Amino acid sequence: MADPSIENAGLLVVDKSPGMTSHDVVSKCRKAFNTRRVGHAGTLDPMATGVLVIGIERATKLLGLLSLTTKSYTATIRLGASTSTDDAEGEILATADTGAITEAQIRAGVAALTGQLQQIPAKVSAIKVDGRRAHALVRTGTEFELQARPVTVHRFDVLDIAGAGGFIDVQVAVDCSSGTYIRSLARDLGEALGVGGHLTTLRRTAVGPFTLDHARTLDEVIAEPGVSLGIDAAAKLCFPLRDISDEEAESISQGRWLEPVGRKEIYTVVDPSGQAIALVQEKGRRAASVMVVRPATLR
Repeated sequence: MADPSIENAGLLVVDKSPGMTSHDVVSKCRKAFNTRRVGHAGTLDPMATGVLVIGIERATKLLGLLSLTTKSYTATIRLGASTSTDDAEGEILATADTGAITEAQIRAGVAALTGQLQQIPAKVSAIKVDGRRAHALVRTGTEFELQARPVTVHRFDVLDIAGAGGFIDVQVAVDCSSGTYIRSLARDLGEALGVGGHLTTLRRTAVGPFTLDHARTLDEVIAEPGVSLGIDAAAKLCFPLRDISDEEAESISQGRWLEPVGRKEIYTVVDPSGQAIALVQEKGRRAASVMVVRPATLR
C-alpha cells in the first residue's frame, strides 16, 4: 500500500486572500488535506495577498531548506499620511498637503530607495526584541527601537501615480531580498518627500521560483485538494541536481553518504528513474543527506 507521506506530499502555492493570517491558511489546509503535517514558508501579513508556499506531509521538511531569498510584490503607497503601523491598518499619526509633490520627485525618491539599503523594519514586524516579537511589544505600549538591517531592493518601479482625495497613490512593483519590508519602503518614501507615507495594498507575486502562475485560491484548494508540485517535482525545481546510480540511491536512502563532487550548495540527488532521493550537502569527505525525500522504507 502506498505511503501517504509520499503519495500526498508536496508544495502547495496558495494565492492568499486579504484578512487571513498565514496560520489561518495552514489550518484550512489541514482540514482540506485531512492531515496535521502542514506548514508554511515566508509569512504574509493579513492585509497582504498573493503567493504563500505551503508544505504538505513529508514536504514540510523542505520548507526550512528552501532558498526563498528573492521576492516580488506589487503595492500601493499612499503619500500624504503616516500611520502607526506604516500601513492602512494603523492609526493615522499625521497628514500633509501633497499638492507640491511632483512626479519627478516621486520617481527620484523611489530611485534613492533602490539598491543596497540599511532599512529599519516596521515596529509591527515579527522581529524579536529581547525574546518578544516587535508587534506584540507595540500592543503593550512598550517603547523600543529597531536597528537598521541590510536589505537589497533589486527593482523598485513606479507603475502609476494618481491623486486620491488629497493624497497621492503610487502603484509600484518591487523585487527584493528576503527580509525587506515593503511597508518600510512606503514609510521611507513618504519621509523623504516630507509628507509621510504608508502602504494601502500589498500583493506578493513571486517568492523564489514560485509565482502566481503556480497558485490557487484557498477556495479552489478546499473544493479540490491537491498540491501544486509533488515532492519529487518540488525537490528538483528548488535545488540543483546531481544524477546518481541505483546503488548510490539505495545507500543514501538508508542514511549513508556519497562521495562529494566539489559542490557547496544543497542539491538534490536523482536516481536513474528520475526520482528525487535526498537533499544533500557536502562537508569534508562526505556528501550527506540533510533531508531524505525517499527513505529506503518508502522506495
